[in-house]
Amino acid sequence: MKDRLNRREFLKVVGIGAAALAAPSSAFGRRRGGGKRPNVLFIAVDDLRPQLGCYGHKRMISPNIDRLAGEGVTFLRSYCQVPVCGASRASLLTGVRPARERFVGYDTWAEKDLPGVPVLPKHFKGNGYHTISNGKIFHHRADCKDGWSEPAWHPRGDGNWRNYLTAENKKAARGNSGGGPAYESADVPDNAYFDGKIADKGISDLRRLKDIAKPFFLALGFLKPHLPFNAPKRYWDMYKRDQIDLADNPFRPKGAPDAALHNWGELRSYAGIPKKGPLSEDAATSLVHGYYACVSYTDAQIGRVLDALDRLGLSDNTIVVLWGDHGWNLGEHGLWCKHCNFETSLHSPLIVRGPGVKAGAKTNALTEYLDIYPSLCELCGLSLPGHLEGKSFVPLLKKPNLPWKEAVYSRYFNGDSVKTDRYRYTQWRRKNSQVYARMLYDHKVDLVENVNIAERPVNEEVVEKLSRMLDEVREADR
Repeated sequence: MKDRLNRREFLKVVGIGAAALAAPSSAFGRRRGGGKRPNVLFIAVDDLRPQLGCYGHKRMISPNIDRLAGEGVTFLRSYCQVPVCGASRASLLTGVRPARERFVGYDTWAEKDLPGVPVLPKHFKGNGYHTISNGKIFHHRADCKDGWSEPAWHPRGDGNWRNYLTAENKKAARGNSGGGPAYESADVPDNAYFDGKIADKGISDLRRLKDIAKPFFLALGFLKPHLPFNAPKRYWDMYKRDQIDLADNPFRPKGAPDAALHNWGELRSYAGIPKKGPLSEDAATSLVHGYYACVSYTDAQIGRVLDALDRLGLSDNTIVVLWGDHGWNLGEHGLWCKHCNFETSLHSPLIVRGPGVKAGAKTNALTEYLDIYPSLCELCGLSLPGHLEGKSFVPLLKKPNLPWKEAVYSRYFNGDSVKTDRYRYTQWRRKNSQVYARMLYDHKVDLVENVNIAERPVNEEVVEKLSRMLDEVREADR
């Protein structure tokens, strides 16, 4: 990290003015009549791409998240910093960008990669909030444990983190080095699987938090739709198999470099998935069906928690923020899982509801997950820690069409990516800073990124400009 002066210069590069460094002046977080500061319900959903009704996917059954969107602001162009869970969460919860040696892989520990920085829940705890973690918030439950007022909680699963419930699948998992099948549809109640238990715990917490003197920061980390796609049968039955949509572009983008692709090793570790080559149409349909079922299952659990918030009279003074830690590929470009710099892995949902927030609004402003930390601080009237690298999006919550950031930035291992209003550009560098691969997509005509145009002479100036933007951000984070 650079010193304060250089950090200001960096913030200017990425479109953040000096106002972002000051204590928040918004009326959102001011105490009303001497009452408590706003509560925060912080909902994380593992591997959730914007495959939701409120994002225009009409075949998705997500009524509860859609209801939340109808009562708040939906960020149509929000992006994660890293397309893998541990690193993405560490970046979001510290408010700091990833770098070559920081926030790299799925098993990232925030406290090891960036020791001494007050993470989001710790900052709230230090400002008088009662903070609780249920389910998956940090990748490691013990990461930054001093940020929580109570020990981080996770449902018990018979030593079976994949949460298989049928005897057959439990046995298959033991015989396949823990992999087991990639999906399951047991005919069980919602709280037989982990996400139902997480909702139960969250509702129980709300009941007791209602009567404490402190405001609360309640974090719920739902585990689906992460693999394996295990959900109660009733959610599978919501979708007709013959109406499941498969990717329209299950092929390598024209001109895409090898660095942009991967062998989706996460999925290949499961039983019944070939070790190489594409999936059959039948297998792909089953996986997409399972993903849809899991989204609807988790949506139902979120609905239960939101209903409890209303029932307990807490909604009027609670900010709700819902986010997925990154996108996910469902066969696009022949890819599954995340782990890449395509739009499908980096575009992630973000919805915010709360007192004073414009209901039913959508914003096309470019935002990134770094912005969540400073935004929650401003909404709750807390000062901004000096290390933050994001920009509070609070102004967008009342005026969604305000001019906003020129660009947002992501990275995955050696690949740095910048998304502007029109383009996505990614370049891969060696340790000596030599660029060895690159790709450019014009989202004005190719939003699904089927044709890499980085090497076309007509785009030389665009590539040069976007490359400079990446270099400036990379230099600022050394």
